[in-house]
Amino acid sequence: MYSVIIVPPSCGSVAEQLRIGSGERVAFGRACHGPGDLLIDHPGVPRNAGEITAHRTFWLLSNLSEDQTYVVENPEGAGEHVKVPPGRVEAPVPFELSRVTLPAAGDLLTFDVWAPRHAFRSVRRHGLDGVGTLPAFALDRTKRYFAVLVALCERRLRGEPNAPLPAVEEIVERLRPGWPKASRSAVYWNIDYLALKLRLRPDADTAEPGRRTHGKKESLASLALRFDLVREDDLVVLGPARAEAAR
Repeated sequence: MYSVIIVPPSCGSVAEQLRIGSGERVAFGRACHGPGDLLIDHPGVPRNAGEITAHRTFWLLSNLSEDQTYVVENPEGAGEHVKVPPGRVEAPVPFELSRVTLPAAGDLLTFDVWAPRHAFRSVRRHGLDGVGTLPAFALDRTKRYFAVLVALCERRLRGEPNAPLPAVEEIVERLRPGWPKASRSAVYWNIDYLALKLRLRPDADTAEPGRRTHGKKESLASLALRFDLVREDDLVVLGPARAEAAR
């Protein structure tokens, strides 16, 4: 079972992603041509630039360059980042969504690393010993993907069980007050990430592009509402609806 997903630069499809489980490694660099390696074909990148190691539900970064510091950013944070200096091995990265930046002869090259298996459990133990029960679906309510999921389900959460799902453009407009840089591509990205994180069946990926997106939205909304992954109380992450804000 994979726990970490590496998204290469200019990744165009799910098939190009690299998925590894706990204890497995991926080497990256200019000369990394082996099966399962991440080739970064740029003259400013070392031949063997580093390694990514999956460790349970997070991952470790080794910087094998001689003189370049790598930066791992949380793209959803307020400037949160980890600096990994040259020669540092197995630096732990705590972010669920990460962007690795490599300085390369005047360029800044990036690739993404996802850790969608991040797990949370209740702190209420009721006096019981032993390991707690892990939740079926681990969602972080502070992430933008959760706001996208709530916006997707908003009409049905507001008492319209048969309401059509909003178009991506409508989701963008709904999220923009709290997320000024919201865009169609960002919402599509979060929908794809939610489908992966909630382990939806990949059937919709074989459909035509328009139907594929609609199929994912419908499957996500159905799953989220059926299992109470989003509730009416979660609408607070969206702020007031337009009609309420206009009063």
